Amino acid sequence: MTKSLESKSILLIVGGGIAAYKSLDLVRRLRERGARVRVVMTAAAKEFVTPLAFASLANEKVYDDLFSATDEQEMGHIQLSREADLIVAAPATAHLLARAAQGLCDDLATTLLLATDKRALFAPAMNLRMWVAPATQRNVATLNRDGALFVGPNDGDMACGEYGPGRMSEPLEIVAAIEAALQGDTRLPLPASMGAPGPLTGRHVIVTSGPTHEAIDPVRYIANRSSGKQGHAIAAAAAAAGARVTLVSGPVNLPDPAGCDVIHVDSARDMFAAVGRALPADVFIGAAAVADWRVEAAAQKIKKEQGAVAPTFALVENPDILASVARAQERPRLVVGFAAETQQVIAHARDKLTRKGCDLIVANDVSEGSGVFGGDANEAHLVSRASVESWPRMSKEAVASRLVARLAELLASSEAVE
Repeated sequence: MTKSLESKSILLIVGGGIAAYKSLDLVRRLRERGARVRVVMTAAAKEFVTPLAFASLANEKVYDDLFSATDEQEMGHIQLSREADLIVAAPATAHLLARAAQGLCDDLATTLLLATDKRALFAPAMNLRMWVAPATQRNVATLNRDGALFVGPNDGDMACGEYGPGRMSEPLEIVAAIEAALQGDTRLPLPASMGAPGPLTGRHVIVTSGPTHEAIDPVRYIANRSSGKQGHAIAAAAAAAGARVTLVSGPVNLPDPAGCDVIHVDSARDMFAAVGRALPADVFIGAAAVADWRVEAAAQKIKKEQGAVAPTFALVENPDILASVARAQERPRLVVGFAAETQQVIAHARDKLTRKGCDLIVANDVSEGSGVFGGDANEAHLVSRASVESWPRMSKEAVASRLVARLAELLASSEAVE
């Protein structure tokens, strides 16, 4: 077993659900990889698993009392949260997610989540109806905007006898998510209004995200598998860095990131027009998977007629948003494109960099099995004219944070030269 988490400290919060038994195995798996694991249990968690079981596997004291005079004297709750490299909540019940999203701190677990300066990784576990409930989805969206990471839940049989999304991810899945999260910066960025201004304070950043839908008729359209998760994460990271962010989003099933001006569009032509209206900007990031072609849409639904020949469609090229921005009279100081490739990723990214006239390309492999389209992780390559930075697989939020930090550095260094 490789010690992939050697010298890392994980603070594991165990919520009150039947999936708490899986967290015992999670502790064992983390310890195998060299991590130090400190466990915090909610009162409900102790109804399912004993503190002694976790203490035995972690070889550490288990914490469960916010008002323990001994624990606060030996290690205050703020120190406990900040000594960790990452906080992991597994299982993260609907109740725990709700309290964390609202900033309540009525026990040790939620106080740690509020007091920490590190990101938290939540592994939700609950009945499927509770998971899909609007209240839970609002809480998840709030935590996501605040910088939290998520793994799962998975589909499967529930203890209650139902089947669907709500099962906690398996311990090895959570370990992989922890390893990916620790590849990026796990510190939570302070809002620009607190303390020193953010590195993008005073900048205008335009981000495009998601797919476009190109109508065939009033019912059907051409699209792709882009979820918009990476583009939305970039917009959120830029806003957290102090920028004024205009997010032009194609059709996605994601909440609007907090602090962003969001423009919702359907087609490539809609997105092209919206970006044009949003200029000028300091930075343009074209993360959307814009359709290259469209068809001339029929005014009425194309009916399937018995014995009729299948319809054929002549493709018409869509406007090139990235190239247009790169060659615009009011060109942003930095123009960043994305290259979603299935082969020769770096070579095709370099070619796109030259053809489009942009400054950087974020390239990734979206071939079948990569898990990038629709997934929560990405393995990106930052391609410039001079170099290629290959980043390890990490969460899309971590990719966004790293990209925004690099762009802030590039803006600062270019102005220093001037």
